[in-house]
Amino acid sequence: MTYTRDTHESPVALRREGLPGWLEPVARAAETVQPLQLSRFLPPEDGGGRQSAVLILFGEGRRGPELLLMERSGSLRSHAGQPSFPGGALDAVDGDPKTDGPLRAALREAEEETGLDPAGVQLFGVLPALYIPVSEFVVTPVLGWWREPSPVGVVDPNETARVFTVPVADLTDPANRATTVHPSGFRGPAFLVESALVWGFTAGVIDRLLHYAGWERPWDRTRQVPLDRWS
Repeated sequence: MTYTRDTHESPVALRREGLPGWLEPVARAAETVQPLQLSRFLPPEDGGGRQSAVLILFGEGRRGPELLLMERSGSLRSHAGQPSFPGGALDAVDGDPKTDGPLRAALREAEEETGLDPAGVQLFGVLPALYIPVSEFVVTPVLGWWREPSPVGVVDPNETARVFTVPVADLTDPANRATTVHPSGFRGPAFLVESALVWGFTAGVIDRLLHYAGWERPWDRTRQVPLDRWS
């Protein structure tokens, strides 16, 4: 699929050709998964919420397949200190939120936050838009293959505390999985990886991707991690 705009810019393409075989289950899942299979929090029917996008970038590391994540600065107003996918709100330069806007925003934000070179990223899928009630963001997850890896790191310490990759093998390891318990009563999946607790929206999407790609391994859902220990 290719989204085009009536501007001088090149079209942003979704392309599955050339993906490594291990990514095919993720690409297939992206084509069939329904919004409620990912989250019970869906975009408001009245069109409210701030349009945004995140880049779920898969690469090939020393230990095999891996995901790119970042830790947000502790001084930010929304989701401070949380590990997350690179991403953010759509800008006017990104174009139509209903067509190629989320694709452009995901790449632009990833470049601004991690120094990633977008030219080395092959976008191959888009998941249904989801909603984060606490920040009122409508988030479109964009799937990418890091075809030509580039150096990444913290670009602006005011926005990003660190940038890191996590082997998929660690994400699927039952020893690294738990259920978070927020003081408000919220409960959700979590991953204890790379000296970080990945929880909330990011963990929820990872959890569902592992499940629908057929990569999930049985884990102890009764193992709880209170979030106040990580605040």
